[in-house]
Amino acid sequence: MPDDSHIASSRRTVLAAAAGLVTAAAASGRAQAAEMAAPRPPLVDPENAYPRPPFPEQSQPWPGLAGKMNPRPDHGETSYRGSGRLAGRKALITGGDSGLGRAAAIAYAREGADVAIAYLPQEEPDAREVVALIREAGRKAVALPGDLRDSKYCAQLVQHAHDELGGLDILVSNAGRQRHQASILDITDEQFDETFRTNIYALFHLSKAAIPLMPRGSAIIATASVNAFSPSEILLDYSATKGAIVAFVKSLAKQMVHKGIRVNAVAPGPFWTALQVSGGQTEENIHNFGGETPMGRAGQPAEIAPIYVLLASSEASYITGQVYAASGGTGVG
Repeated sequence: MPDDSHIASSRRTVLAAAAGLVTAAAASGRAQAAEMAAPRPPLVDPENAYPRPPFPEQSQPWPGLAGKMNPRPDHGETSYRGSGRLAGRKALITGGDSGLGRAAAIAYAREGADVAIAYLPQEEPDAREVVALIREAGRKAVALPGDLRDSKYCAQLVQHAHDELGGLDILVSNAGRQRHQASILDITDEQFDETFRTNIYALFHLSKAAIPLMPRGSAIIATASVNAFSPSEILLDYSATKGAIVAFVKSLAKQMVHKGIRVNAVAPGPFWTALQVSGGQTEENIHNFGGETPMGRAGQPAEIAPIYVLLASSEASYITGQVYAASGGTGVG
């Protein structure tokens, strides 16, 4: 004969479990309802969200400062809101003083990461602003000025970032050199060498130094360009380096799969950065910068920061060897 007391006890256990499930489901439902009732960010009209050309005529000595641009670029200083997507992460970003690197640094800090930025000594005024913004987000900021054309600096940079941050699991190789020339005959050996050393050699040296220090789950992100796929006639050497970056990323991604390190690239179109006004474009192009895109305007660094966040986050665990474009409607590939 069954033990009635045992059966009763089992029934009570089942009923209690069922009640617990109902309670949990109700709590989850209330949480979702509260989330849905919370204020939502307003819709953004992408065509008119930011300044459109014409822009004032302007030029700066290389490497240029964002703080002297007119209009001043939006790197997300007042607009980017984090949600803990990179909590506890340790990131090194080259070219982190301005442009896309600055936008990524701000976003990473507000997503919970400690951030080291590399930049040229001439860019110190911009870099100080970024360091202050990282610290305002409650994260550790490390400033590491130097010249990425020097392979020894690249190796030391990675080691210093690792030591100062207490680890390294995100590398963003973003710093770039861009100087327009109408003809190949105008490109000196020095310019060609400088462009390749800054844009592709540095990626090689930084990756080689960082990989042995990076744990599984880490991410390497390079900044390529739409010029890798549709080269500008006045950016021959720059476009060549960006094509090399795409091939480098796709090959390295395959090597790193079994080390648990993802490798991807971001391919921006025309973005309003100091790179453009310090020799990257002609003054005529600056006047109408971004106007040739279907959207009719240049991108602002704040608009591309979420891609750098995604590729660094664990949400992108199945994404490697890819190139993500943000080009205002201009076709890529």
